[in-house]
Amino acid sequence: MTTLNTNDFDFHLPEELIAQTPLEKRDASKLLMVNRQTGEFQDRHFHSIIEMLEPGDALVMNDTRVLPARLHGQKEETGGHVELLLLKNTAGDEWEVLAKPAKRLKVGTRVIFGDGRLSAVVTEELPHGGRIVRFEYEGIFLEVLESLGEMPLPPYIHEKLDDRERYQTVYAKESGSAAAPTAGLHFTKELLEEIQQKGVHLVYLTLHVGLGTFRPVSVDNLDEHEMHSEFYQLSEEAAATLRQVKENGGRVIAVGTTSIRTLETIGSKFDGQIQANSGWTNIFIKPGYDWKVVDAFSTNFHLPKSTLVMLVSAFAGRELVLKAYQHAIDGKYRFFSFGDAMFIY
Repeated sequence: MTTLNTNDFDFHLPEELIAQTPLEKRDASKLLMVNRQTGEFQDRHFHSIIEMLEPGDALVMNDTRVLPARLHGQKEETGGHVELLLLKNTAGDEWEVLAKPAKRLKVGTRVIFGDGRLSAVVTEELPHGGRIVRFEYEGIFLEVLESLGEMPLPPYIHEKLDDRERYQTVYAKESGSAAAPTAGLHFTKELLEEIQQKGVHLVYLTLHVGLGTFRPVSVDNLDEHEMHSEFYQLSEEAAATLRQVKENGGRVIAVGTTSIRTLETIGSKFDGQIQANSGWTNIFIKPGYDWKVVDAFSTNFHLPKSTLVMLVSAFAGRELVLKAYQHAIDGKYRFFSFGDAMFIY
């Protein structure tokens, strides 16, 4: 098989197509239907995804909740401004964070946030601005974070978000992500009720999205790219529903690349079987990948040369995906986190 390069997944995206704010109504976004068998495209609106779902199918969604993970504080000694971005909980009250300015945060440095209800002590220095810090606080950590933290919007969004719940899915439950599983942002509670009434199983799993999801691929040869790790969990109840759907001839339809990565991690681990499981995944799905579980999916439009474009290309073929992206650009679709969606079947 031909070796694929990062540049094979490049395309020109006019900057004005990067959505800076969410639409007023979640399911009013556009939806590009892509038939990977015929290569046909249909321009629709997101609500019409219900027409693509059949009774007995399973719609699989990631119920992770984004932490307000950006904290602004002052060094206890000097009062100098410090910004911490929480990446992952490593143990107890210890977190891996990205720090700015990192060079001034040596082991033992204490940072105070807000009125002093929360502080952090640096316990370890990591490369590239990373630090391990131990938080000290009164009360419940997530509640303190909710009151002091800011939503860590992706680097390409420059507008302020008025309502931070718009960067959460309506079914977000399990706190732990540094970014939203954005394909789910289009669903409303009403639309999910309609889908369920049609006889479609609503299934939830959890994958906590890391900031590595925005990291560009820095190597030319894809075989040399190292994926970041993210924590996932699929319950016994969810696994049993998905097994039943497959046995009865229904389809497993994933919402977004995070749901896909979780399902395919489990499928790869258990020879195509769906079992309850949790752990860390660094699966890299690129063209040539042998699909185990997912039959169709919805997803947003992703960054050029990103691992997410490569994942979509693994399912539908690189040429068709790049053609679909060009169709979306010509049709003035909105791109990235607050943008429009595609459904590939």
